[in-house]
Amino acid sequence: MLAELHVENFGLMETVRMDFCRGLTVFTGETGAGKSMLIDALGVLLGGRASIDFIRHGESRARIEGVFEDLAPEYLLRLEEAGYPVEDGQLFLFREINSTGKNVCRVQGRSIPLTLYRSLCVGLVDIHGQIEHLSLFRPETHQNLLDALGGLQGDVDLVSKAARAYQKILRKERDLSISEDERQKREEVLAFQIEEIERVNPVPGEEENLSQERKRLSNAERISSLGTEAYETLYEGSSGKPSVFDMLGRVRKALQELNRLDESLNVYDQIESIYYSSEDLAEQIRAYRDNFEFEPSRLDQIEERLILLKKLKRFGTTIEEVLVKRDTMLQELDQITHVQEQFETINQEKREALKAYEKVAKQLSLKRHEIAKNIENGLALEFADLGLEKSRFEVRFTPNDEPTTGGFETAEFYFSANLGEPPKPLAKVASGGEMSRLMLALKSLLARVESVGTFIFDEVDSGVGGRTIHRVGEKLAKIAQNKQVFCITHAAQVAAFAEAHYGIVKEVTGKRTRTRVDILSENERIEELARMLGGGEIEIARKHAQELWQRSGRGLT
Repeated sequence: MLAELHVENFGLMETVRMDFCRGLTVFTGETGAGKSMLIDALGVLLGGRASIDFIRHGESRARIEGVFEDLAPEYLLRLEEAGYPVEDGQLFLFREINSTGKNVCRVQGRSIPLTLYRSLCVGLVDIHGQIEHLSLFRPETHQNLLDALGGLQGDVDLVSKAARAYQKILRKERDLSISEDERQKREEVLAFQIEEIERVNPVPGEEENLSQERKRLSNAERISSLGTEAYETLYEGSSGKPSVFDMLGRVRKALQELNRLDESLNVYDQIESIYYSSEDLAEQIRAYRDNFEFEPSRLDQIEERLILLKKLKRFGTTIEEVLVKRDTMLQELDQITHVQEQFETINQEKREALKAYEKVAKQLSLKRHEIAKNIENGLALEFADLGLEKSRFEVRFTPNDEPTTGGFETAEFYFSANLGEPPKPLAKVASGGEMSRLMLALKSLLARVESVGTFIFDEVDSGVGGRTIHRVGEKLAKIAQNKQVFCITHAAQVAAFAEAHYGIVKEVTGKRTRTRVDILSENERIEELARMLGGGEIEIARKHAQELWQRSGRGLT
């Protein structure tokens, strides 16, 4: 349960501190005083969206702190497994909203990411607002509510997993289920394209090598001429001119004599190396020139080969990509030519997947029908407490044609508010007040099996009046016998049943407006009940408030 709540600079709430106990606690006040703001603060504390718009004007940050006690054993275990064990039986939650947009989340005084924080808050509080009335108008939400009331989420997960596995096999089967003519045409195209690539038989790097060879052969005459020129200039000489090698010989001889006369120059070894290196270079050039062969037919062969390789570029920009494409087509061709074998395998997989699905879906269906009967019987008793004695509630199931993640069937709620009238889809027949009471009845059933310790009702009495509103108060008090219940209400008949009553007031101090939340004494509660009852005569309203107080079993001390 929520034992303490501290709100600072949140909306119009400057500093609000509240201590809570078990039982029914109500919050009342004039319209616009800030009752919904309190729900917003609790939502943020429990991991809801934290907008900077919540920060009080002129402040840099807003803070919400909560202390929870008497937590369910399964929740305590979840905290311990996450590394946040509870000490002294208390769980401390903290949320801070900064004007910079940065948010701070703490559990047991330790900062943690919002995602983890939000997951740890699940199961602490069940907040029921007016928007949930609208969810009952949407049939697609009914099955989820049924599963939640029955605690069937584990079974639903198994069915969903089995259905997805079956649907995956169906998609695989559809991919193979092309017509025989299309399969034959595709097989012919693949075979032709594969044969075209294999006929050319490209080799990785071949195109680059051939391009280089083509360049060399296309310039054969020029290459031969340059080779001869280089060799003659370096070694043979021409037109009466000495060769470089001869001239280096003269330099070598001169330096040899110079070195004999003056050893300080010491360059003879260098010329010796250059002299013999030039001789080696000349030999390499000569060998290259003499071995260079030019075959016009080879150039033609290269041109033809490059044309063939270029044609393959429609399969890929490089030879490597062309070969990858060929391998892919070979795999596809193998699948097509062996499609019957694949169909046999898929059919076997489909039978096994369908059998697995039907097993878990049947178990879920049996549990759902049992839960549906329990809900119908349970709501019949709850309706009697809420002025709906003549109403009927049914859960009807529509079979699904194919295996789905929801199971064999889809559930929808049917309702009849009048004796003798057959139940019809809930969305078409229930009024706003009836929907409020129906949701309260469902929550009453949920409270019996739900491990959540705190229930919050935001104007659950909306659309309800007359003697029925008194029954709503009785029902909330009954739920509060085993749960901590908070209720924001405009109905004095509901507020009279509370163990604790907080008044929410908007006041102006100086030039600032703020919302104040005060625990009311017994006399203050009667005055607040009188205000809520309204009317022109305050004394009459006060007398009516005292009667409500007596009827609720509180009495005056």
